[in-house]
Amino acid sequence: MEVILADCVHHSLRHFMYRNAIFMCERLCSEFPSETNMQLLAGCFLHNNQAYAAYHILKGTQMAQSRYLFAISCFQMDLLHEAEAALCPPNEPGAEIPNGAAGHYLLGLIYRYTDRRRSAIQHFQQALSIDPLMWCAYEELCILGAAEDASSVFGEAAVLSIQKQYLHHRSENLQTLNDDLNSASARNNNSDEVRIRQLKHTQSNNLRDIPTNYQGTVNLGGAASQIVNGGSNISFYNTPSPVAAQNLQLSSIAPPPLCRNTQQNGSSINSLGADNCSRSTVNSIIQAPRRKFVDEGKLRKISGRLFSDSGPRRSSRLAGEAVANTNVSAANNGTTNSTKYLGGSKLNSITLRSMAVRKGQSFANENIDEGIQNEAFDDSRSNASLSVSSSSPSSGNRTLEQGATKSVGGSLTNDAKIINGASEILGLLRILGEGHRLSCLFRCQDALDVYLKLPYKHYSTGWVLSQVGKVYFELVDYLEADRAFSLARHASPHSLEGMDVYSTVLYHLKEDMKLSYLAQELISTDRLAPQSWCAMGNCYSLQKDHETALKNFQRAVQLNPRFAYAHTLCGHEYVALEDFENGIQSYQSALRVDSRHYNSWYGLGMIYLRQEKLEFSEHHFRMAFQINPRSSVVMSYLGTSLHALKRSEDAMMMMEKAILADKKNPLPMYQKANILISLERFDEALQVLEELKEYAPRESSVYALMGKIYKRRYMHEKAMLNFGLALDLKPSAADVATIKAAIEKLHVPDEIEDNL
Repeated sequence: MEVILADCVHHSLRHFMYRNAIFMCERLCSEFPSETNMQLLAGCFLHNNQAYAAYHILKGTQMAQSRYLFAISCFQMDLLHEAEAALCPPNEPGAEIPNGAAGHYLLGLIYRYTDRRRSAIQHFQQALSIDPLMWCAYEELCILGAAEDASSVFGEAAVLSIQKQYLHHRSENLQTLNDDLNSASARNNNSDEVRIRQLKHTQSNNLRDIPTNYQGTVNLGGAASQIVNGGSNISFYNTPSPVAAQNLQLSSIAPPPLCRNTQQNGSSINSLGADNCSRSTVNSIIQAPRRKFVDEGKLRKISGRLFSDSGPRRSSRLAGEAVANTNVSAANNGTTNSTKYLGGSKLNSITLRSMAVRKGQSFANENIDEGIQNEAFDDSRSNASLSVSSSSPSSGNRTLEQGATKSVGGSLTNDAKIINGASEILGLLRILGEGHRLSCLFRCQDALDVYLKLPYKHYSTGWVLSQVGKVYFELVDYLEADRAFSLARHASPHSLEGMDVYSTVLYHLKEDMKLSYLAQELISTDRLAPQSWCAMGNCYSLQKDHETALKNFQRAVQLNPRFAYAHTLCGHEYVALEDFENGIQSYQSALRVDSRHYNSWYGLGMIYLRQEKLEFSEHHFRMAFQINPRSSVVMSYLGTSLHALKRSEDAMMMMEKAILADKKNPLPMYQKANILISLERFDEALQVLEELKEYAPRESSVYALMGKIYKRRYMHEKAMLNFGLALDLKPSAADVATIKAAIEKLHVPDEIEDNL
């Protein structure tokens, strides 16, 4: 019953029928309360997104797997300290982390979200050393900025580690087969003793009750019952060997008494399992309770078929057939095991036993009118992978050993294939890993070059194209980013990877129609994904509806509090609403999730710059610059804060770096011109602004700044011309007021203007 219920639960989980799995697993735990079954029930609840149920079921358990599942449930419920205590019990400092690489990965996540970066890195590295194919651990290392070169992580050592894992699984497989073989032999020996005792007991009690010349069935009761008797006063018949059967003249009605040894002190079976009397008779007697009662006419027909003198006994033929089937089954099991083994799966004894149970049931349900089959041999067929017919146990054991040997031998011959396959996989991971590592280090052009080394079939997948789009976004090449994300949507329209960044790309391109369509598509795809609500928030933010945009970003945070970009977008909207306090809180929440999320450092720097907290501003901009030293925007604002702190030389150097990082970015050139004006280097400032006009010909602030320079140089006509051009380009209301005030004071000397 336990095996059947457990098999039903696993079957339901495989087919994603979680409610049925939970129901049947509750029956299993009620009937067989054990910690292993409780683990299975907790797993069902976790599959059904009911971490709280798994938490209460596993609280206080001690087995390694129970502690791992309990830690998973705690992590999903954001109970990080309890999750850590489950994986690393405080009273057992030297306890092993359960589940190997998976346990270390989970512990690394816990340390990361509790701001213990060094410990998190150690456990992610440990997970990778145990399982080189744990890509998610390498991803986390990239996010933390601590990933090693992919060629060293996914190199030759990783190939040897994978090969070692497969050899270990193979040895476990062989050990499982050996254990099953030993248990099968032990069951055979024990069953023989039980059968002998049952036969002795049954004969002594029921021999006197069997009438002579009774044709029909005899209900012996107990283990031996419903034996077909063909009109003899002998209660039991032991099937002889085929050679002995050929020398006997058999009746078509009833078999003669054979191998019966009656002693004065009672009836007994002589030399059971050692002489000519085969154990198949004992098997048929023990299995007899499954037989149905048959009438006399059918019995004569059956007796004529079973005991015909035209050839050897049916039991003898079935014995040979069972051994042959066992040999074939063992060989096939060896081949199948080798094939599955290459795929990473393992044949265990529980699966074999459950298969045997199902086979035995199907054989037992056969109709007796189609010909009575020897049910002892039905059982031997159904359990051929574990045990053999009791008539030849030693040969069956040898057959199983040969099958196991063939399995291991077949796997050994495929070692080269395993190594080649692992090398191919790791070669692919080296390219993907190096590209991802470089992109997380914001070495964007290098990352693009690495991704281009991928085969087309991998480059054209949604994940890779999304990563390429993110790289172009960091390069501030929004048109190429739009193109890459569009290809990613076409390749994987169901995937939400990078769609939050894509919506920001469309926001910067002011593609309101495309952004609105994307937001509606994402919402219809998955309303519970934070990326969907980020896209919707960007759509409203583009329409200057910042309050509605903020609500959408807050919905994204509610769906996934560990989604750092949603916190950052909330901060941007608070700044747009000039709610600086809540903006600071949102940025800080993003940094608690991901300390390398440079956008939040940049956002905090902008708030402190607007509040004229210049030291704080410079600190946060510098933190953003350390994370992303190639961002022209970050360098520009860092230079601005340095200039505000009267550190003009440092500011000038930072502006030069920003211009070299992105020559198309007008911001650092404009700020450089401002610094030059403060240093009264007007000619150089005009030269910079003239160059800037080529990149931003419709930027009103450029013409306004040129007007100020001409005014200070007393070139009033050129100053008035540039002020007029600035007004024609429709600047913001604040800039309009500033430009008009400058025009009114055009003929006022600067010294007097400063005094005013």
